[in-house]
Amino acid sequence: MDLEEVVAQCRHAWNAFVAGDPGPVKALFSHSDDVSLANPWGPPWRGWAQVSQALDAGAARFRDGELAAVDEVARYVTPDLACFLDTERWLARVDGSADVVPFALRVTSVYRREDSTWKIVHRHADAITTPQPSDAALGLTPGHP
Repeated sequence: MDLEEVVAQCRHAWNAFVAGDPGPVKALFSHSDDVSLANPWGPPWRGWAQVSQALDAGAARFRDGELAAVDEVARYVTPDLACFLDTERWLARVDGSADVVPFALRVTSVYRREDSTWKIVHRHADAITTPQPSDAALGLTPGHP
């Protein structure tokens, strides 16, 4: 399967994820020992066992959601490795909230060719999508370096 087909599948899979179903996303990740995930709710995870658990926990936080838009910032592709920087715009009920809320994520996804298809080998998503003061971006308290 070529890269564009996998990227299109990813967008459909993230729609299932934000509705609470991690299965389609998990199928698109590499199941290797070097796969990694850094999501907004915890430390980075490495290895399929940890990444799989983190995806399950992440999907459990969402209901009634959709990946509404993906704004591509940059793309770098070689014959065996691809890296995308995107802003993803989502709508969902988060952590049992009564309301569907919009949120945006800054996302870096790295794909690697494995056998005859591409797999996600790394994904980093966080909520920083606008300029931040250095103390906020670094988690510093005013007056404390």
